Amino acid sequence: MAETAVVRRAHKRDAEQIAACLSSLGYGTTSALVQVKLDGIDDSRRDVVFVCQFGDSVVGVVSLHAIPLFHTSGELVRITSLAVLEGWFRKGVGAMLIEASERWGWSVGAARIEVTSGDHRDGAHRFYEAMGYFMTERRFIKSRP
Repeated sequence: MAETAVVRRAHKRDAEQIAACLSSLGYGTTSALVQVKLDGIDDSRRDVVFVCQFGDSVVGVVSLHAIPLFHTSGELVRITSLAVLEGWFRKGVGAMLIEASERWGWSVGAARIEVTSGDHRDGAHRFYEAMGYFMTERRFIKSRP
């Protein structure tokens, strides 16, 4: 019987493989940092991390955070990271992670779901547009000195 990819909630034992997914985007994410982050969301109702697993391997990850909207009803769900291992591009992994994200987001009362993507990630932009997302607004950031 052929194996299929499945999306599930992340477990602490996934930390090393999640770090590898995030590192594939050029972030220097360590498994120790991922472990700390997973520990921090254990009891959170506003945060979730899903992984896409194929066999024994985590091949993609998405993390989400729900933010209460003050000016209107509902929540804003932000995709805070989405990473797929390079060998798994264009195989449906990202779509499966987005679909799981949307199911979770709508279930917690999201009025909208947003994702931020670096200007240099043209392929990611095309992917998000194909998934029904559109570019809007501007973002202003000030980094800590």
